[in-house]
Amino acid sequence: MTTRTYTIGELCAEFAVTPRTLRFYEYKELLAPVREGQRRRFTQRDRARLKLILRGKRFGFSLDELKDLLDLYNADATQVTQLSATLEAARRHHAELTAKRDELILALADLEVQMGLVRRMFDERSGASAATPEPPPPAATPSRTPLPGGPDAQL
Repeated sequence: MTTRTYTIGELCAEFAVTPRTLRFYEYKELLAPVREGQRRRFTQRDRARLKLILRGKRFGFSLDELKDLLDLYNADATQVTQLSATLEAARRHHAELTAKRDELILALADLEVQMGLVRRMFDERSGASAATPEPPPPAATPSRTPLPGGPDAQL
């Protein structure tokens, strides 16, 4: 039985990345495709690693950090070492993303206040309040946006 492999074009299409990206990940030793002359054949393992790399990048992990975590896969048979390290890194990134979100919420609120002040100044000086567009509504924050079904939803 042959193991499914993927061409560089297939993975690029599936994950919306460029061939250059895959070659770079290969260079950084994140992926290890089988070489057939000049052609690369990516294994199921490479595909799974690419999926994890792209998810990790979205969460703010560096490529070095991702490599360290992926390389722990074979550290022990149960992957407890990898899972523990991944959980710790995820907690750290979660805290960083939460702090950034909170900073953005404050910056948006301040910007909306400043926009209101500028609008009032403009209206006073131009005498044409009807001609100026309304400011955008305040941004919804994750803490104020209800989840589908709400907290009392039945499971």
